[in-house]
Amino acid sequence: MSMAGRMPEPYGQGGGANLADILERVLDKGIVIAGDIRINLLDIELLTIKLRLIVASVDKAKEMGIDWWEDDPALSTRARRDELTRENAELRERLAQLTRLEPGRTQEHKEPG
Repeated sequence: MSMAGRMPEPYGQGGGANLADILERVLDKGIVIAGDIRINLLDIELLTIKLRLIVASVDKAKEMGIDWWEDDPALSTRARRDELTRENAELRERLAQLTRLEPGRTQEHKEPG
């Protein structure tokens, strides 16, 4: 008996695409799932949930213009570094402003003599 004879047939063999093919197609083309859930009581809206879900590969998402993970400091080290650099520049500017104000402040507090 050959080894191929003992192996089970892959899922969907002969009937179409297997799971790996389906996943590859989904990631290549992308899928959008959208739905709204509304709960009303006597024509009064109590709750609305809007669900938008996109399943796609990173390359496909970038192709569609979706790249929020690159600018989110919680997800990207580059974005975190950029945010720290910006915050550091703001703090240096603020310190420079305070340093420029300091000589004027000391003159205001001098006693008239």
